[in-house]
This record gives sequence, C-alpha cells and structure tokens, in this order.
Amino acid sequence: MLLLFGSVPDPSLPLTMGAVQRDEDVLMAEGRRFSRTQGTGAMIGAALAVTTSLGLDPPYALVAGDIGDGKGTKALFQYLTQNIVALSPQVLTLHYCLPIMGLLKKLCQAIPGCPQRPILIADAGGMYAAKGAGLAQEFDIFTPDTSEIAFLADPQATHPAYISHHLFASDASAVPEQIKTAFQLNSAAKLLLVKGKTDYVAIAGQIVATIDQPNVPTLEPIGGTGDTITGLVSALVYAGLSHKEAAVMACRINRIAGQMAQPTPATKVRQVVDQFPMVLAQYYSQWTQPLAVQHI
Repeated sequence: MLLLFGSVPDPSLPLTMGAVQRDEDVLMAEGRRFSRTQGTGAMIGAALAVTTSLGLDPPYALVAGDIGDGKGTKALFQYLTQNIVALSPQVLTLHYCLPIMGLLKKLCQAIPGCPQRPILIADAGGMYAAKGAGLAQEFDIFTPDTSEIAFLADPQATHPAYISHHLFASDASAVPEQIKTAFQLNSAAKLLLVKGKTDYVAIAGQIVATIDQPNVPTLEPIGGTGDTITGLVSALVYAGLSHKEAAVMACRINRIAGQMAQPTPATKVRQVVDQFPMVLAQYYSQWTQPLAVQHI
C-alpha cells in the first residue's frame, strides 16, 4: 500500500481513508470528493497519475479538513497511530498538517510494530514536525524547497514555528552548503530532494545529482508544483525504484510535464499533472532499463 497523509483546506471534509480515484476534475476516496489543485490534493493526484500509468494499485489517501485549528491534523495522527500496524503500508508519506511534534512522536513509536517497516517520506508540516522533534533520521526522504532546506539547516530552529523566519529569505546559492549542514545537524532524512530552479538530490550530505533541465521559468508562479514532486517520488519508490533514482526521475517528469503543458501564470497544477502519463509513456522504460531496484 502507498499511503498518502495530509490535511486539506476544507473544513467540511471529515476524516477520510480509502483508495483514490479520479472523478472528472477532482479526486475521490471513500465516496468523498476533494480538490487536486494544490497542496495535499496535488501530491495525491500526481501519485495517482503514476500508479495508473504503471498499472499499480492506486494510492490510499488519509485526509481530513483542517483550516488551522488542528482538529483535522489531530484526527489524522490519532487514526494513523491506532491503525498503522494493521494498515502496514509499504510507503507512507506525510504532507500538509499542523506540525504537532508530540503526535508525530507517538506515530513513530507505533511504527516498529508493523510487520515490515514502511518507507517514510515527508514534506511540509510532516517534515517540520520531524525536524523539530529530532526524528528526521527516522525518515527515508524529505522533499524541501529552498526556504525549507534553510529551516532544516538552522541549528536555532528547534520548533516548527521557526519556518516563518525562512519563508521569504531563501538563497538558492546557499543550498549546497545548507544540505551539508542539515545532515551534520541530524536534521535531514537519509535522502534530501531539494526543489528549486535547480533540483538537488543528496545522500549522507553529498549531492549525488542535480537536475536543471528543461528549465521552465513560467512554472515558478504556479502553486503546487513542489507538491507534485512529493507525490511523484512517493509513487516511484512504491513502484520499486531506488530512492535516488525515484528522486531524479520525479524531478525530470515534473520538468518535462511542465514544458509540455506550455504554462502561463494562469495555468493550474492539475494541467501539469495531466501530462504525467505522456511523459511516463515516452521515457519510463528508457530511464529504468539500467536501474537496479534495491533501496538505498
């Protein structure tokens, strides 16, 4: 099972757990519909595009509405902590949520009871909570952007509230050094995929790949293109690729799909996601032919 966890900004959406399908221009799980435009929905939509294209079981979504009061986040963590052993997902991705460190600690304490340890991926609130709680090294993959890697590399940022300090002060030229620092501080997952004008893939503090082509500047103002990378890498790891190759391929797919979408500032991220099947049909077998499928 590929299990994707996150809140959505819809207070009317109750706790929902189920296999995902697309219903026209929205997503559906357990008979409930939610947007695939940004955030958690964009991540889930990207993962669904991959699993559908590769003939895999669809991802499962564990989602709930949360507009900042924490009710949805608490319900999500409580449900997952109580059910993680029974669900025993192969891949678990934590995305948008309030970064409540105590709840993440309880989840991580429950995970060793699973018959097989899930591959753990985090972005956004899940990643902030992991860093703040000192649990980053429990995770296999983080997918920060340039402001978030600055947060991970900041030794003074002991609480997720510090992320606001970095949101508008990111320096792309500092990313390589920040990657090294984040690993030295034990504030990084085993692999970092840093999203930006240049995407960096780093393992144990060493940059092992950079991806900067195709360069599509008009993608930058489109919300959700970082979320789609998280969904892509989650689904590609679920498909059996090594963490490194899944990260590299996720960046390539996102960039090529962005180019195919011929974006303008009015383009929605779902229009980029709709190109993923074409990119996979054209490149997937070519890219994976020489790859081993052991996890790093």
